[in-house]
Amino acid sequence: MSRHAAVADRMADAVVKRLAFKKVAEIKDEAAARAAVRHVVLDNLVAEEKLEEDARKLLLEHAKQIKDVAVDYRQLLTKVKEKLARERGFII
Repeated sequence: MSRHAAVADRMADAVVKRLAFKKVAEIKDEAAARAAVRHVVLDNLVAEEKLEEDARKLLLEHAKQIKDVAVDYRQLLTKVKEKLARERGFII
């Protein structure tokens, strides 16, 4: 099982348990509810990983310019990720 799948499983289990416990939602089939939440979480994790990968590629394309300006790489990566997320309608 991949790392993302394991995280999605744990999150789906926690979300369904909390929704049922607090009676926020009436859950008739917990397995189906967990599967639905797991699918959404897994898709989100994969999209976030793709966003990170695209941001790193973009920075690599401009590595010489970044080196010349002496900008903090982490700050720049964060800003690029935020920009890409906004363009893609992704909330991080």
